[in-house]
Amino acid sequence: MRLSRSLTQIVSPLIETKFAARIAVAAIWSFLAVLQVACLAGSLVTAPTTVPTATMTTLPDVQREDGARRVNISVEGSLQNPAWSPDGNSLLFTRFRNGYNAGPADLFVVELGPSDLRALISDGSENVNLPGSSWSPLAGTIVFSSSREPHDEIYLVDDYGSPGDEVQITDRANMVAYEPSLSPDGQWVVFESHELDVEDNGTIVKYRIDGTMPYQNLTNPDEDYRQPNWSPNGDKILYQKFSDGQWDIWIMNSDGTNHQKVSSGSGDKTDASFSPNGQWIVYSSSQFGLKFANLFITSVSEGNAIRITHYEGYDGAPSWSPDGNKIAFESCPGDPDNSLGTTLWIIDVPALSQ
Repeated sequence: MRLSRSLTQIVSPLIETKFAARIAVAAIWSFLAVLQVACLAGSLVTAPTTVPTATMTTLPDVQREDGARRVNISVEGSLQNPAWSPDGNSLLFTRFRNGYNAGPADLFVVELGPSDLRALISDGSENVNLPGSSWSPLAGTIVFSSSREPHDEIYLVDDYGSPGDEVQITDRANMVAYEPSLSPDGQWVVFESHELDVEDNGTIVKYRIDGTMPYQNLTNPDEDYRQPNWSPNGDKILYQKFSDGQWDIWIMNSDGTNHQKVSSGSGDKTDASFSPNGQWIVYSSSQFGLKFANLFITSVSEGNAIRITHYEGYDGAPSWSPDGNKIAFESCPGDPDNSLGTTLWIIDVPALSQ
């Protein structure tokens, strides 16, 4: 189903109710907190519904030896895929309820100063954002994928929306859509897609979100491409490609031409996104013989890897702050697979990358 309305017609009503929605969300959280206290006092046991109530306690500040600082988010589950708000004051992230990549999954936004937390998307399915360009500074919208019936598709929601405000963008009977990234002008989405019930041969697809143009395949359907991310000025798209037994980072023009490999050396390189000036890329990699992936940055033009985090565990899913000074990421003391999950951290970017 193509959308007959323009992006402005879809988003404007949401923006007009932005402040009313914020007040309504605050009231709902207050009511839930009072209800929780009342239940505990009466020794009642209730099962969580769609959004388990966040434990509104203050976590101690933690800083690692490499300078990374934990983001104070007191909600249970695996916290993943941080993406910065356009003003740099908040983080969007995915909360998997039952462990690392173990759904259901909800979208939350946390303000970095007071650590105020609000639920954005929660319906019992797997709702997942991608680090990097998931939050449009012009349209004021957030893009994500959801596993709602009949299968995964791409959705948009106002950045001050509430659960239930989202709008479906893609709709194809036999193709799934994951890992979306918004163009800087908020008019296009690029995502990874493959046939229903087939996990290989991911294709990078570009689509105009008002439905006025057909889906455009930007990569070869006979190979495997994942996790596209748009550059800040909209002229480039980076992605990861599987070849020669490993994942590497590549860049192409936004029209699908001029594919160039950026990363080098052995070891998988994944989860890449651009710096605000478009000259650098941050990614997660086990290169140089690391037991678990850490974060690296590389120049788009030169391709030399510079290690950013120095941790004995796993660091991944990085996202660059709008001012270029910080990188947010997920982290786990060991292998995140089959673990209880990851937490979110922020580290300063070396002056070399500015």
